[in-house]
Amino acid sequence: MEYENKPRILVSSGEPAGIGPDLIIKLAQVNHQNNLTIIGDPDLLIERARCLSLPLKISTTLNTDDSQHSNKPKSLRVIPVKLNAVCVPGELDTRNAGYVLKLLDIASRECLSKNYDAIVTAPIQKSIINDAGINFSGHTEYFAKRCGGVLPVMLLACPGLRVALVTTHLALRDVPDAITPERVEKTIRIVIDEMQQRFGITHPRITICGLNPHAGEGGHLGNEELTIISPVIDEYTKEGHAIIGPLPADTAFRSDIRKNTDVYICMYHDQGLPVLKTLGFGEAVNITLGLPIIRTSVDHGTALELAGTGKAEYDSLLAAINMANELAHHQLNSTDLFSTPETVDEL
Repeated sequence: MEYENKPRILVSSGEPAGIGPDLIIKLAQVNHQNNLTIIGDPDLLIERARCLSLPLKISTTLNTDDSQHSNKPKSLRVIPVKLNAVCVPGELDTRNAGYVLKLLDIASRECLSKNYDAIVTAPIQKSIINDAGINFSGHTEYFAKRCGGVLPVMLLACPGLRVALVTTHLALRDVPDAITPERVEKTIRIVIDEMQQRFGITHPRITICGLNPHAGEGGHLGNEELTIISPVIDEYTKEGHAIIGPLPADTAFRSDIRKNTDVYICMYHDQGLPVLKTLGFGEAVNITLGLPIIRTSVDHGTALELAGTGKAEYDSLLAAINMANELAHHQLNSTDLFSTPETVDEL
């Protein structure tokens, strides 16, 4: 069979008014050789394909262990989920917020049940979910709750650069309070474990950024480096781990440092991700570390203005699928891949 022994990858189609459906339909035109199953509304996909003037054949399945079903170009295997309201490309509707979350619920359930080997998520619009009265901070945190309250670590990767985050989707004023010794320590531990187990890097070289300008400048611009970050780094270096920092973030990404770093750890979302997305936009992949399942995602948003226009490119989605395939293949050929997940309650 064409897909025998290939990782079974679920793709959540994301915000229906965004470019997620467009990317999936465009990818269906290419013979990419991945074993994919889409979660979404078949009628939405058919209508969007018509809007894009692209051919599409859909095979719906409720059998979640259908890994040998042929997935030829211009066809999609779909686990059907019905929209709550008719969708217009580019026009958000709070009535479909529950639909979006149902896609994530199905994806996490099926991977936790070992029916599939990885999840790839198309972009969602966090604002419309919150506008619907649902407290939602992002894919990363939502999957962590669905997986039993584990501590998730967001990692973005592109050719030549990986950036992991101690905090993710927090208002900037809330970040310092979230930088605790326990959280820094567990973030480093998860990064080390997963670099070794999922990426095959036996002795990962880690560069850690400080929180404050000039990494606190000896306490004159903030003391988190002295009281929180450095003591944790010292404990890991005593164990023999190759960790440097905390470095000032404005110079930490120089080319000479990048060449000697396998992964950066940054304190907050916009500290390291602007660098990564500048260097690798369209090639970057969002990977959630610390989960008992594999989850990757695109590195961009819903691009509502492009939905239904045919102008959206699927490169980032394919990169996320290829990364999920690589990680899942490693998992299928490894034993004892995952360490015991840390729970948020322990922080």
